[in-house]
Amino acid sequence: MKHEIRVPAVSEGVTEGTVVSITVAVGDSVEVEQTLLELETDKAVVEVPSSYAGKITEILVTEGDRVAIDAVIMVLESSEEVEAPESVSEDIPAPVVEAEPVSTVVVEQTAAAEPPASSTPPPDGPQVDLNTVRRNDLVAPAAPSVRRLARDLGVDIYQVQGTGPGARISEDDVRNFVRETMQRITGGGSVPSVVGEFPGLHAQRPLPDFSRWGTIRREPLSRVRELTADSMGYAWSTIPMVTQYDNAQITEIEAFRQKTNQRASAENRLTMTAIMVKVCAAALKAFPGVNSSLDLANKELVLKDYVHIGVAVDTPGGLLVPVIRDADEKGIERLATELNGLAEKTRERKISPADMEGGTFTISNLGGVGGTSFTPIVYAPQVAILGISTASMQPVWDGNQFVPQLIMPLSLTYDHRVVDGADGARFLRWICEALENPLNLVMKG
Repeated sequence: MKHEIRVPAVSEGVTEGTVVSITVAVGDSVEVEQTLLELETDKAVVEVPSSYAGKITEILVTEGDRVAIDAVIMVLESSEEVEAPESVSEDIPAPVVEAEPVSTVVVEQTAAAEPPASSTPPPDGPQVDLNTVRRNDLVAPAAPSVRRLARDLGVDIYQVQGTGPGARISEDDVRNFVRETMQRITGGGSVPSVVGEFPGLHAQRPLPDFSRWGTIRREPLSRVRELTADSMGYAWSTIPMVTQYDNAQITEIEAFRQKTNQRASAENRLTMTAIMVKVCAAALKAFPGVNSSLDLANKELVLKDYVHIGVAVDTPGGLLVPVIRDADEKGIERLATELNGLAEKTRERKISPADMEGGTFTISNLGGVGGTSFTPIVYAPQVAILGISTASMQPVWDGNQFVPQLIMPLSLTYDHRVVDGADGARFLRWICEALENPLNLVMKG
């Protein structure tokens, strides 16, 4: 019996992904739950397993293809009669969306826009320009009627996210863009997300022809970089951010960390990031307003009773942010073990989308790279993020003399619509005092 293997729904809001590797070939025998391919989607690489045991008879995708959720990717033949799960539709196979070079799109769209040679010349008088809209060598993937509608509504067609095959833009896409834009501006209600939190808001202006000044090379953006650009652009465009700076004396706590690691294994090795997760979790309980999200549409502040802390991890494919759940309920040793395992899993791109969802606060530690300070960007819909820079020995006046102290620079960026300057300063000072005297973790809880 033949079975169609389809792309499963890997996470809420995910509509498609890119095939990064195929682990089987036509003619291979596979078992139930055996990995067939790896799919990159929304900052994660997920494994797509087989729902049946049998032999692969067809592979309908190749590495680099973009495939929609529920798209047929393989055909498998089994000897047993096994009913397919009810959630899988066998009626209408979803299309496979393959990535195409820009040059291919330009040729096809230009050909579609050219009138037939036998067409009659237009009558005299002003005419609406329905020629293909261009920016440099790019072509708007939309019909003339759709481009005319966009012009009538004052919409830049290049800011509209197309939902059709090959990202083709429809009239509904244009109307949805206008409605969503107005709702975002006026706070007139929640808006469903299509691809990013606000697709097309930060559309880039046309670039010059860089080849005029020398040789250039182009490489496609990775899915991680594409999503990072969208989320960071949205946050920078919509959140009024303020960054507060402070220094923490960590001489004693660093000595404790070094001593602890002398008898620790690789799995539970104590890092400064793990300590900061615990300290920040306690601070968020003491300052619940920082552990919130702003709901402008309903004019409410969403306060969260749980504390899930995201930790930025540098990977070859880009920045990923796995989430440590219920950090306030775990000891530092457990947090260290969990964080080490999650970081390794993230660098190997084996992390799932669920591992990066639900964060209420984020920590970005660049201390191992270098630098005296930096300004992190709030990750919406969170309202704050903590940046950690490289610690250094500095002379500190103790009232009688200068003594050497290990000083770690901290920078807290927060949404000024939610967190006032004084509260931001108190929150960051609370963290510094907790590092200088860990008893504050229990004294000020």
